[in-house]
Amino acid sequence: MFEPAIAPSGTLLGLLQRGRGDGTLHALAAPRAEALAALDHCVLSDPRHDWRVENRSLYYARLYLDLHGGLETVEAHLFAPEDHLDTEENRTGLALAVLGHLASYGRHDALLLLRRYAATGANWAWALDELALRDDDTGLRSLAEPVLARFPRDAAGDAALAATVRDAYEPRPWRLWAEDPREAVGARVRAAREDGSFDRWQRQLRPAGPRPGWSVRAVLDWAQEGYERGADLAGPAARCLAAVAGPEDRPELLAAGRAGAPGARAAALHHLAAVRDPALLDLVEAAADAVDPFDRAASGAADGVPYADVPGAVDREALAVARAATAAYLRMCGEDAVARARAWIHRTDPLGTAAGELLAARGEERDAGLVLGALRTALRTAGTDAPALGTLVDGAGRLGIACAAPVLRHVYRETASSQLRGRTARALAATDPSFASGFAVECLWDCEETTREIAAEYAETGDVRVAERLRRLAADPAEEVEVQTAVRNRIGPDLQV
Repeated sequence: MFEPAIAPSGTLLGLLQRGRGDGTLHALAAPRAEALAALDHCVLSDPRHDWRVENRSLYYARLYLDLHGGLETVEAHLFAPEDHLDTEENRTGLALAVLGHLASYGRHDALLLLRRYAATGANWAWALDELALRDDDTGLRSLAEPVLARFPRDAAGDAALAATVRDAYEPRPWRLWAEDPREAVGARVRAAREDGSFDRWQRQLRPAGPRPGWSVRAVLDWAQEGYERGADLAGPAARCLAAVAGPEDRPELLAAGRAGAPGARAAALHHLAAVRDPALLDLVEAAADAVDPFDRAASGAADGVPYADVPGAVDREALAVARAATAAYLRMCGEDAVARARAWIHRTDPLGTAAGELLAARGEERDAGLVLGALRTALRTAGTDAPALGTLVDGAGRLGIACAAPVLRHVYRETASSQLRGRTARALAATDPSFASGFAVECLWDCEETTREIAAEYAETGDVRVAERLRRLAADPAEEVEVQTAVRNRIGPDLQV
């Protein structure tokens, strides 16, 4: 998937792509055709960097309702010839999720589009999951034959059907279809469910990972085998080591953490971090120092950007070990780790970035200046979507760094990540006296429910828009329970719904 092209934050399209509350407010004030064009662009070209953790569908669905927008453009996108050429979920997933929310608001045209796409579209499973939550039994039963027709009546088709039924995110349609009296529907789905259950049972009997009785050496070898085939097993291997390693195994683990093969070394470092071994900090520093400065720059690791795998003359094994060592260090929580962070925070490699993150998460008030410096450095070198910003922003709020408010406001406005914007809003609530009458009002329309929850706690109710928005959120059946709880905690006698 290509990185989405995000418009400037001062434009209507840029605001909507970011899911900012101001996007809704500006869209409602803009010419309707212009607002709908920008909205369609967002829904058809998913602007999220990571759809698994960022929300947009309810935000866009509400805007379609407010603008009385039609779904012709969405329909053309779903049923275009490209649908069967580009079958990746990210091409249609957001549009289908938006249709799901619109269907829950009573938009029958959205429900019909979902049914039609579930019957004929490439990403039919997503559409079926949306319908499982919103459609009635009759509508779901009507889809049994077209969905089952996707699976040929042969061994391969039956196996694919069994895997689909077993892994279904929403089981309701399959349960309904299993009750169908028709042989081609009910009997086939029941057989697929039985095959899926048997397959799951067989997989449980044949685990691929470590087994009871494994030694420390066996676990380390397993981690190295995973590294050689491109799988990162450092975390699982560390958990296995916690079960099999005893005090007598410490010399072997220290040797592996100091000079073992990359996969085994990463597993040993993670385990040593979990048990807070006093030797780990020196091992972490040695792993970071072993990366040549030229390799750091060539791998994109200069100025605190995480290490990346690159081809060529760069020592990829050293980079992998340094990355594992840094990740292991971030898991530590003792005073010795915090003290070392104060010494490492001025480094210009990922270990220096990790030191800033650790101080942000576990430092004391006297570390406020160091955390603020790390926040500014991350912004200057990696921009408003730097991976370390979330922890640093949280740290600025936790430590109450009032002079960080201008930097936080910049992150809030410019970041393309709605998750990071929500964390920044929480930090602003703790550091910026103007938050309640400023960004908190906008946050009531934000795409993230956690951000709307923050706004419901802090937004100044003297603003007439706030009172009306709180009423609407309290009455909206699609709103998250946590948001509605926060809203009702703010509603007084003058704001009764």
